[in-house]
Amino acid sequence: MSKITAAEVNKLRKSTGAGMMDCKKALVEAGGDFESAIELLRKKGQKVAANRADRDSSEGAVIARVNGDATAGVVVSINCETDFVAKNDSYLEFANKLADIALEHETKDAFLATTFEGDLSVADKLTEQTGVIGEKIEIGSFERLEAPFVGSYIHTGNKIATLVSLSTAVEGAAEAAKNVAMQAAAMNPIALNEDGVDAAVIEKEIEIAKDQLRKEGKPEAMLDNIAKGKIKRFFKDNTLVNQIYIKDSKQSVSAYVSSVHADLIITGFKRLALG
Repeated sequence: MSKITAAEVNKLRKSTGAGMMDCKKALVEAGGDFESAIELLRKKGQKVAANRADRDSSEGAVIARVNGDATAGVVVSINCETDFVAKNDSYLEFANKLADIALEHETKDAFLATTFEGDLSVADKLTEQTGVIGEKIEIGSFERLEAPFVGSYIHTGNKIATLVSLSTAVEGAAEAAKNVAMQAAAMNPIALNEDGVDAAVIEKEIEIAKDQLRKEGKPEAMLDNIAKGKIKRFFKDNTLVNQIYIKDSKQSVSAYVSSVHADLIITGFKRLALG
């Protein structure tokens, strides 16, 4: 067998992302055959992935992407096991490449099945990189939003990312969408508006309010009316359009958007966060 050259090792490293020593070992084991060496590294990734399948992967990066005409966006979390790996430049580069591919697909399953820069599917590339990095890597969540205008925001550190959809692509829509996306990232609303809050959640909040009122000694006949007032406050605190706008406490988020343009309405949002 001919000697394994540094150029061959470097070529394999660029193709797989594996470390130099792992690439050299794979080439030696494969007798210098490039394709066989790739297959050996993939099998290593499968073995590592199987061994770490039950590990917690609550770290990683959350990335939002919007298409060129701002009519569709995705937000996706690429999870790993440790913050050390998540902050690595090569991991973030990989995560951003995955987000670019995710933007082209409607569902998580379609995204995982598509090709990643060659003959590997995204799912298989994740397995391969598990072997390279030595940690469990997976797609945690995938959300897509389509509308006349979609904006995004990624919080510093890639721990939270949001998408916001607006009713029309008027002048000022881009800034408004970004500001509302920042609001959603910071204030973590549970729904867009009252209609989006699950009935079970509302019922639970009513019961909590009534229990508090009983402890305060309020008459039973008054509980329903007082509880309704507390639910209005709950909606104000926890639904995006009703929240106080963080950049101007004198108005709600919906009022801010209306001030940008009278016809502008928030139609939806997606928020992903690690942990």
